[in-house]
This record gives sequence, structure tokens and C-alpha cells, in this order.
Amino acid sequence: MTNQPTDSGRVALVTGASRGIGYGIAQALVARGDRVCITGRNEDALKQAVDRLESAAPGAEGGARAIGVAGKAHDEEHQAVAVARAMEEFGRIDYLVNNAGTNPVYGLLADVDLAVVRKVYETNVVSALGFAQRTWKAWQKENGGAIVNIASIAGLAPSPFIGAYGMSKAAMTNLTVQLAAEMAPGVRVNSISPAVVKTKFAAALYEGREEEAAAGYPLGRLGVPEDIGGAAAFLLSDQAGWITGQNLVIDGGLFLRAGSH
Repeated sequence: MTNQPTDSGRVALVTGASRGIGYGIAQALVARGDRVCITGRNEDALKQAVDRLESAAPGAEGGARAIGVAGKAHDEEHQAVAVARAMEEFGRIDYLVNNAGTNPVYGLLADVDLAVVRKVYETNVVSALGFAQRTWKAWQKENGGAIVNIASIAGLAPSPFIGAYGMSKAAMTNLTVQLAAEMAPGVRVNSISPAVVKTKFAAALYEGREEEAAAGYPLGRLGVPEDIGGAAAFLLSDQAGWITGQNLVIDGGLFLRAGSH
């Protein structure tokens, strides 16, 4: 007999969650009994993710464990629809995870097209603020909750050839402290800065040379979505009730070797 997750009564909105880190976080939340509304650009991939999340909680009573709302994170209409749909289905949004992100350019900042930089910021930063504003107004302002923003170690140090992405992730960590200060005491806001996690999004950083890439990590491997899912679930829990405005670096010990070469 397997243990089925009980209903926690809590609800999370997780952006960019049809796969990778976002899906790993949604999976961790569903496993402990939360209900989730996930977003993503591809409707088919999103539906498959919802089906997998639902199958992970067979026999759950009281309606759906997971729903999906397809759209582009930076589209304000999509943000409004996602929040409205979550409220309509579940009646509350206790937690927000801003995970949606893009990195469409590889090259030197001196040569980068400024239109591409604007796109990176719209998707990675402005959309996160948009979702935070909407969940705040829809539920969290009156009822409390927590937010986790997914940043990156690229925002903590120079990130050659992905500088625009790194800049946007540095902005995400600052957005985190700004919101944490403004939304206290009812809403806690923290961020997570992962190193390379084995996802389709990051495949170019390790595919075909994973052993070589992992050799740079004291813990001897690259991250997996479950590593981030567990950390996010903790930050979105009562156990983390005295933690806000913090950035949790999850890097397999990578920064321990900073300056050693």
C-alpha cells in the first residue's frame, strides 16, 4: 500500500513548469499535498505535465491537484488569466514560484542586440513582478503567503557569453529583497540561485560533456530538478516561517572553488 498525499489546503502558482526546474518544484508541492496551477508556453507539453502531476496523486479527493494555463510569461493578459483561473479553480493562491525564463542569446554584451536584452528582462524579471503584483492583490495581501523567485548563480558573478541572462538574474535577487521588504510581515519572499541543473533549458552547458562539467563541482555531479524542488518546497512552508529576503545558492559546492584556479 502506497501513501497518498493528503490535501494540505494550500495552493501554488508555478510559472514555466511544463518541464525542468518548474516541473520539479510543482512535483514536490503536489507530493506534499498542495494543489498547483502551472504555466508554460506549449499547450501540449503543459497538458502532459498536468497529467503527470495528477497521476502522482491518485485517489486524491476534492477535485484537481493540478491545472495548467498556457501562455507567454511576459504577456500581461496571460498573467491575469493564470491568476484568475487559479482563484476560480482553487479559491486561493498561497504560494507563487516565478520560474519562467529565457536565454535566447549567446555572445558578448558589447555586441548584443538591445532588443534581445529587453526580451530577456521582460520574460525573466518584469513578468515575475507582474505575477507577484497579481497574486498579492488576488489573495496574499489579505491572507499571507510566500514567493520564491528562481534566479541563478549567473547573477552572482560574471557569466561569460550569457551576460544578459546573468544581468536579469541579478535583478531577480534584488526584486526579491524589494518585495520581501514591502510585503512583510504577511508574505515572505526568497530566491534560489542554482548552478547548472540538468534540464533542456541548460542542455547546451553540459550535453556531450557532462562528466567534464560535473568535475568542477565538489559534490561531483550536476544538479537535477528535484534538488531545487525540495529547497523551494521548504521555503514555501511553515518551517521557513522566519526566512525572508534571502537568496539560497544551490550549486553543488561550485563556489567553494572560486579563486582557486
